[in-house]
Amino acid sequence: MQAQTEAIPSSHNPTPLSAGAFEALGGLPGSNIISLACLEGNRSGASTLMRKLIISRSGVDREYGLIGALGPGQSGGLKMGTRLRDMIRAVRACKTAAEERGVIAKECANLRNAFKENDQDYRHRNVAKLMFIHMLGYPTHFGQMECLKLIASAGFPEKRIGYLGLMLLLDERQEVLMLVTNSLKNDLNHANQFIAGLALCALGNICSAEMARDLAPEVEKLLHNNNSYIRKKAALCSVRIVRKVPDLVEYFTNPAVGLLTDKHHGVLIAAVKLCHELCQNSEAALEQMRKQVQTLVRILKNLVVSGYAPEYDVGGITDPFLQIRVLRLLRLVGKGDADSSDVMSDILAQVATNTEGNKNAGNAILYECVLTIMAIEAIGGLRVLAVNILGRFLANRDNNIRYVALNTLVKVVSVDTQAVQRHRTTIVECVKDSDVSIRRRALELVYALVNETNVKALTKELLEYLKVADPEFKADLTAKICSLVQKFAPDKQWYIDQLILVMVEPGNYVKEEVLRTLIVVISNATDLHGYTVRQLYRSMQNWNGQEGLSQVALWCIGEYGEMLINHQNELPGEEPLTVTESDAVDIIETVMKDVRSSSNTQAFALTALLKLSSRFPSNTQRIKDLIKPHKGNLILELQQRSIEFGAILNRHENLKTQLLERMPVLDEATYVSKKADGASISLGADVKRAAPVGGPDILANGGPKQETTNSLIDLLNLDADDSPVPEPHKSAGDQLLSLLGPDPLSTSGVGTTDNVLMDILSLGTPAAASTVAPSPTSLFPPVPLADPFAAMGSAAPVDPFAPSTGGSVPRKTSLLDELDAVPQAPIKTSLLDDLGPAVPKDKGSLLDGLDSVPIVPATTSAYPTITALETSGLKVLFDFVKPPGNAQSTVIKASYINLSPSPYTDFIFQAAVPKFLQLQLEPASASVLPASGGGVITQTINVTNTMRGQKSLLMKLRIIYKVDGQDKVEQGQVSNFPQGL
Repeated sequence: MQAQTEAIPSSHNPTPLSAGAFEALGGLPGSNIISLACLEGNRSGASTLMRKLIISRSGVDREYGLIGALGPGQSGGLKMGTRLRDMIRAVRACKTAAEERGVIAKECANLRNAFKENDQDYRHRNVAKLMFIHMLGYPTHFGQMECLKLIASAGFPEKRIGYLGLMLLLDERQEVLMLVTNSLKNDLNHANQFIAGLALCALGNICSAEMARDLAPEVEKLLHNNNSYIRKKAALCSVRIVRKVPDLVEYFTNPAVGLLTDKHHGVLIAAVKLCHELCQNSEAALEQMRKQVQTLVRILKNLVVSGYAPEYDVGGITDPFLQIRVLRLLRLVGKGDADSSDVMSDILAQVATNTEGNKNAGNAILYECVLTIMAIEAIGGLRVLAVNILGRFLANRDNNIRYVALNTLVKVVSVDTQAVQRHRTTIVECVKDSDVSIRRRALELVYALVNETNVKALTKELLEYLKVADPEFKADLTAKICSLVQKFAPDKQWYIDQLILVMVEPGNYVKEEVLRTLIVVISNATDLHGYTVRQLYRSMQNWNGQEGLSQVALWCIGEYGEMLINHQNELPGEEPLTVTESDAVDIIETVMKDVRSSSNTQAFALTALLKLSSRFPSNTQRIKDLIKPHKGNLILELQQRSIEFGAILNRHENLKTQLLERMPVLDEATYVSKKADGASISLGADVKRAAPVGGPDILANGGPKQETTNSLIDLLNLDADDSPVPEPHKSAGDQLLSLLGPDPLSTSGVGTTDNVLMDILSLGTPAAASTVAPSPTSLFPPVPLADPFAAMGSAAPVDPFAPSTGGSVPRKTSLLDELDAVPQAPIKTSLLDDLGPAVPKDKGSLLDGLDSVPIVPATTSAYPTITALETSGLKVLFDFVKPPGNAQSTVIKASYINLSPSPYTDFIFQAAVPKFLQLQLEPASASVLPASGGGVITQTINVTNTMRGQKSLLMKLRIIYKVDGQDKVEQGQVSNFPQGL
């Protein structure tokens, strides 16, 4: 028999059997557990339950005809007379899924034939087979009506199988379920308590809202029945009805309150559950239930003080299921009500102190008691008692109980922090547990417990564990420690020390945001500059590839290298440290040559070397030698830095000292503001007035250029062009050379390019010099990029480390210079001309600059006004003005009109143009657009067409605003510009 009750393998999803259906099959009163599971609609695994009832109970099966002889006239395969047990054996004997499907298909065919022949003698057995097939995951819709026929039968055995099939094969969404309403009503009023119980079980499992309304009066009547079995079933069924139709709460409130005085525990547990459901759905029922707190307290007290009752005893606890239900109802009733909370306080204390926690039943009651105490308006002493119970749970060897305790403490720590603090040592030990779920919960709890008084002790404990923590846990642990240090640091020295310790252990897990914040704090702590750089130097002696540590150390050595050498700002008690200039450069060289260093770290190292060239003059040549190899680096950022820094070291010695001074102290409030706004270091006033050049210029209301995301580039289709000119095929080397300037060997016309980097450098715009946007770690703001090959007649790059020689070649700023016949204005060769001695104009310096374009007053023009964009709620108009003396420039006056009845707030206009156009947006006149055309927002847009006469203006728009707090986005393309612009 053991072998027959094992799970049957199948490739299909089995259908679970509810506990209510299980009880219906048995036809006898079930335990409180099964009734409760039935009420709550929990569907457990069905195969084992059903086989135990149908297969192993051979006596019952024979009594009700489940096992019969071979039927007359039935033959072939699995015959109609085959017993259910034989069919199960045949299915289990299948070795493949296909073989199983064949057996089931033959059996289903036989069942269909039997249903067509209306075989009444074997209908109950056929439905039992159908249920087993359904549990294997095969369709059984063809037999649903047979269940209804069995329910309509007069005998109890047929009704039992019929109701079981009804609960298994149908659900509340089936329309055929409405046909059984009348049978349910008749069975609810049946004189046989078991038949009435079957109807209540079925109704409690699958009733719909319509059935609940139709049968609610019958169920409410059964709540007053003299039979406790019927009352229990009716109470459980009432819960389903109240869930489906909350309007019926008032019909069940008084009967439910009356059931609380019942002596039968099965009725009591069902009544308490019904009262809990009523209170959740109705405030009126909750107020009425608060008047019954004394009754609930009396029930709980009788359970606590009663002696041994074998009928209800579970692990030495009298009816723990009823106790838990009563505690949950008290928690709901006492929440937010001081009077009710005061009445139940004594019994809660009695439960908490008298219940033994050495068995699961006792722990379950204690857990519910703790939740109730923390939810109601309890006194402080009672809450301390509850927290102490959770503290005992933490010492339990069962991981499930410890997890429950930690999970509960996380929720209650905000209610009584001092009581939880008493168990701090045990909680910290849980952080080191082998179970990852317990570690995570304990870490959350430790994070909630930290304050200004205990931050040092807890941080020390966490740092010790960080050294031995699992790699997958270090990321979360590091993030928590960094957050605690930033939030509760008593002083900056302790803050710096702790973050250095964190970076030494899992340096690669420290987030970039934490590193930036640390650098800001260091720059503000002027009296700790020397101490910090020395501490970082000590940490770098045992450097093992920690990226975060190396970046902060390189930055500090570059900024405060002389303090490292001269022992400046030594603190009392600080350990002496002797470092030479070569030692400091050695640290940087070690990082640069390490294969584990990322490109960002290499960029930090290059910048630090440049800084040290002004602080350590004796090591200048060594620094040049370390920077020089990167001029051919495949990473553009490192190549750019190497070339720029080489030019500074060789050609601008007179400016190096001023240029490489320490960074100004960045105010922490300013840093937070800039971090929020995404602002970067701005250029000088002259350069600010220059129109931004380059690829996709996306400007928001004249503000700083925002970082362009890939999604926005895709949205605006920035590389779209009406008539692109094909570009000759280039090798990889030619493309790399084209990024740095025009190819002097090229003689063919060059049109547009799809290279995004060329877009960024704006190599196809003769009206202004190109600028390169700085990286977040760049030393300089955007600087002009001159042609590094202009001083030579071949494609060989200029060596920025070699002294420049005479000879000059006309300077080219665009790949279209050889084809462009438009005369260009003279361009200054250096942005530094006004700052120091003159530099020869033929050197092709990388620091050669651009000059601001003189602003000429605009005059009116006869170009017609166009509608750039019009939707159901917004209209955008463009007026055009041509400044005199500059045919390529156009001033567009944009007007925005709100056509909707609601005002638009946070109004932002963005525009994108192809690469042959230059775009500059002035700030908008306002950010709020009145409703219904009650006002207009205006904005000036300056556009320069570098290919005027060859290509027309083209612009894509993106407008962002809020309507009633909802974000809206409008976008479109403007291609109807007047000719001649």
